[in-house]
Amino acid sequence: MAVCCALPVLLSLLVVRVAYVMYHSGHLPSKLSASATGMRCLIILGSGGHTAEMMNVVTTLQKDRFTPRYYVAALTDNMSLQKAQVYEQSLVRLEVDKEEAIENAQFMQIYRSREVLGLGWSSIFYIESIARVKKLSLSGLLLYRLRIADQFFVQWPQLQQKYPRACYAGCLM
Repeated sequence: MAVCCALPVLLSLLVVRVAYVMYHSGHLPSKLSASATGMRCLIILGSGGHTAEMMNVVTTLQKDRFTPRYYVAALTDNMSLQKAQVYEQSLVRLEVDKEEAIENAQFMQIYRSREVLGLGWSSIFYIESIARVKKLSLSGLLLYRLRIADQFFVQWPQLQQKYPRACYAGCLM
């Protein structure tokens, strides 16, 4: 059960962090640089501290570049989506064109993380948690070993040495 809940949170961290790192490093792949405006962003929220960590990452995004934003949480997790909605509504108050700002975010609740599939994402970016200093998390290990992630980022140089296909991104938070 814990692995099932941790995987979507880690995957969403990956998507957001990789986009953040790639934008700020100026190393956008050619197929991403062509569509620099309006990149869809999937944000998977989880219970516990995962929602707070994800919302910290989301606040650093350039809202005009990462739009629309899709927030996904478990059907049993009402607090996470509520926090995301409050955050998105605070952005609406800052926007001049309120109708456009409202359309930039969609909120979904699902029964299981596997039902997120089908939204049309073509690349998977994974960023391992900064708390993982010496070894990968179970989710990270699976994505790395099975080569599921198109880009795999770590935040500690010793992890990059241990897992050579990983890219060292430095501290992202």
